[in-house]
Amino acid sequence: MKKITKFSVIVACAMAVVSCKPNGNQQQIATDKEAELQKAAMPYVQNTVIATYSAMSDAGLTLLDQCEDILDKVEKGEDYTQLMKDADASWRLMRKHWEQSEAFLFGPAAAHNIDPHIDSWPLDFNQMNALLSNVSQMKDIEENGVDYVKNNLGYALQGFHACEYLLFESEMKDGRPIGTGRPHATNLTHAEAVYLVGVVTDLVQQAILLEDCWAGKVSAAKEEVITEDGESMSYGENYGEYMINAGKAGSIYKTYQEVAEEIIAGCVDIAGEVADLKMGNPYLSSNETQRDYIESPYSCTSTIDFADNIRSIEHAYCGSKDGDASISDYIKSQDKDLDAKVRKAITDAIAAIEAIENFESTAQNNPKVKTAIDLCSALEEVLDKQVMALLSK
Repeated sequence: MKKITKFSVIVACAMAVVSCKPNGNQQQIATDKEAELQKAAMPYVQNTVIATYSAMSDAGLTLLDQCEDILDKVEKGEDYTQLMKDADASWRLMRKHWEQSEAFLFGPAAAHNIDPHIDSWPLDFNQMNALLSNVSQMKDIEENGVDYVKNNLGYALQGFHACEYLLFESEMKDGRPIGTGRPHATNLTHAEAVYLVGVVTDLVQQAILLEDCWAGKVSAAKEEVITEDGESMSYGENYGEYMINAGKAGSIYKTYQEVAEEIIAGCVDIAGEVADLKMGNPYLSSNETQRDYIESPYSCTSTIDFADNIRSIEHAYCGSKDGDASISDYIKSQDKDLDAKVRKAITDAIAAIEAIENFESTAQNNPKVKTAIDLCSALEEVLDKQVMALLSK
């Protein structure tokens, strides 16, 4: 078929006897579509994205206070058993909110490399152990704290998993630390406690920056954490306003259809990552590689992570609060069977993931893992092939 170019259409319209105005019915359909998708933008930004990042940074502030108290106890030679348990719980809560944000890793999380900064995995435990046993580096950490952690250590020694390694107990087996999910024994050296505070400070700063980038502002307490030497680390963005004000001056989105497509693309990406990487690699890998490719091996929360990743899709597609307008509403108005199919795919994927027991030690060739992989792949496909196709009409 001969391709009709925009220039050809203009010429044809100019030469036509009849007026070359867009069909009125088509205009109305497009307007109605934009109006419906616009309704979904505000609750998505406020109740899903900003609410999730706000809760994550709230949990982070609590975790930071607890780790600073641990350091104080280490310096005084006092017991901090309960503090370690409390810090583990705060880490898990902060982690939960992060995993429930992974359907919207576009925007600030990607543009400012916050995702790899705080969630690179699997942790290189050999590099970690080398650091902890390096007298010179640990001295630098003691003297410079978070500045050294941020500026001299790579992503493999920062973020959630470096913190996880220090907070949760592991047992050596065949030259590898195998996680127990239990709080770390209270035997941190002073340098390790300083490193823990540095890692957590950096982690919390990045979490606050995500909230700030989407909301345009944060609380005074959070602003203080991202202010160093009198200078705010804020990027001065308001990504939420870009979405809410699609089509207006200053927005990066021309239409609410573009907004909806961005949201669904984020869902497609995380569904594929859970299927192909987070579960797929351990399922197919050799034993040696498998033990090193588990996402959260020391806290033993990998399947919780995966299920929360799928919940991030659920919140992005269906809304986070009862009554929220959502993309699901629009899809249902156009094809109720497709909407039901997506919702069932989400529910089935979560159920299959939660049916897996002891993923950290049983992932390889586990039929339950294979079932969960297949269902996450099915969710990825229906979102990518059918929902995106309907949105693009």
